[in-house]
Amino acid sequence: MLSPNQIVERVLSNPALAGITSVLMRAMLAFMFIVSGWGKITGYEGTAAYMAAQGVPGALLPLVILTELGGGIAILIGFQTRFVAFLLAGFTVLTALLFHDGSDMNSHLMFMKNVAIAGGFLSLMLFGAGRYSVDRK
Repeated sequence: MLSPNQIVERVLSNPALAGITSVLMRAMLAFMFIVSGWGKITGYEGTAAYMAAQGVPGALLPLVILTELGGGIAILIGFQTRFVAFLLAGFTVLTALLFHDGSDMNSHLMFMKNVAIAGGFLSLMLFGAGRYSVDRK
């Protein structure tokens, strides 16, 4: 059985496999943001009310949608990946601080999830989009 280090070495030594892995990495990070941004469009009034109940002006919702949907699509296709990943890392941490106060186990888990996602975006910021991306063209 291969160790995790051996698997990484094999992936990195094969440019096509490394490229496919980077697409998978971007897709896994982008998926939640694309779905969430679209959900905010289709549930606009409810989302605006939830934001207001949390002390965040509902007038910021179009910016949130642009960040989630636009940023998710940009990450998925690998467009301006390092910059967008940096922005989404900050957005994710800010969201954790504003909406997940840790008052119960679910909120605490959501806070930790956001921090982990921000870490994934920081990794993407450092390593870039990879071989199969708009950035690479």
